[in-house]
Amino acid sequence: MPELLTERTVLTTFAALAVLGMFVMLCRARRVSTSVEDATLKALHRVTNAAPYLRQGLTQESADKAAPHLRELLACVAVGVVDAEATLLSWDGEANQHYEHLRPQIENALRTGKREYLDHGELTCDQRPCAMRHAVVVPLEVEDEIRGALVIIAGGDRKRLLRAAAELAHHVSTQLELSELQESKEKLAQAEVRALRAQISPHLIYNALNTVSHLIRTDPDHARDLLQEFADFTRYSFRTSGMYTTLADEIRNIDRYLTIERARFGPDRLKVQLKIAPEVLPVVVPFLALQPLVENAVRHGLANKPGGGTVSVTAEDNGAEALISVDDDGVGMDPERLDAELSDSHFTGAHVGLGNINSRMRATFGHDYGLVVETEEGAGMKVIMRVPKFAQGVRPVPPQAIEEPDVGLAAGPQPSR
Repeated sequence: MPELLTERTVLTTFAALAVLGMFVMLCRARRVSTSVEDATLKALHRVTNAAPYLRQGLTQESADKAAPHLRELLACVAVGVVDAEATLLSWDGEANQHYEHLRPQIENALRTGKREYLDHGELTCDQRPCAMRHAVVVPLEVEDEIRGALVIIAGGDRKRLLRAAAELAHHVSTQLELSELQESKEKLAQAEVRALRAQISPHLIYNALNTVSHLIRTDPDHARDLLQEFADFTRYSFRTSGMYTTLADEIRNIDRYLTIERARFGPDRLKVQLKIAPEVLPVVVPFLALQPLVENAVRHGLANKPGGGTVSVTAEDNGAEALISVDDDGVGMDPERLDAELSDSHFTGAHVGLGNINSRMRATFGHDYGLVVETEEGAGMKVIMRVPKFAQGVRPVPPQAIEEPDVGLAAGPQPSR
């Protein structure tokens, strides 16, 4: 019996020691794992902090804000940022007395597009001790063009410095490329809005003023109201700031446009139906996304139909999206002909509004958000637009940014409503 107890005691002791050993190993592994995870998270945090500034382009302001994050990411002595003309934009860290010594390497890197290296032993340095042991200059290349360079000063391992510098330069170059891509995207969007404004200018202005001139003698109050609507319409349509607006503002501008056109055609020839759900009014849409669709319905759908017809604008809640449609019971057209005209609209000018808005919707919200057009000869046309209620980076212009001083008629007494 005592022998049995002794065996059990020994086995229990070994089991306890084994469990204790496993626990210690797990704790050690966990500490190592936690350390790696913490380092990874810190690196990601620093990369994330630097990215927004780099996507602003290579300027002194963006370089000043990004350089500290880049230096922390590499845990190096210093990081310098220079532009394509070898002008120092920012320097964060120590050893800045060696910047002048690095000028030949910077100029070579910008000229050849190749990395340049300099060892502290090759320099005459009076500072003891000096934080610098190695320096590397890495060019920043975007679309086969050198946009600038990074100057990295390190006090540690040379091989690690070269590897890290190459990776960091690749990351910075990618952010600069995104910056240029965003800039070109915004320029394209602005050009497309200008194209829509150019389309509005010639015919609508002439028709509106011609209608007002006929009303001045017969119904001066109506003429004055109509001229005020036209002033508000043009102020909104030709504003110079903002690529996005709210659905409420677009609907308000559509109402102005239809008021002008009804005065021109007559209320019997142009009937209007607006059915707008209040909950979708704050949804953000590209600026001038709806008015050209309504104008297309009036000009191409109803103007050529004997007796005129009805244009309907509907906006309803559809879960995470707003579902908007512009519908007319006009002459319609052959779908194949419409497809052909839309594919060449930027060259021929036919239905430029439809083609323009289709490309802007896809560029803003993604390829799944292009226009859907339903039409047939003699059966009118319906244009359907889906708009997400939230899209990153899509924000309307604050009202104060689009207000302009009233001039001329708008400065006088306001007509009663």
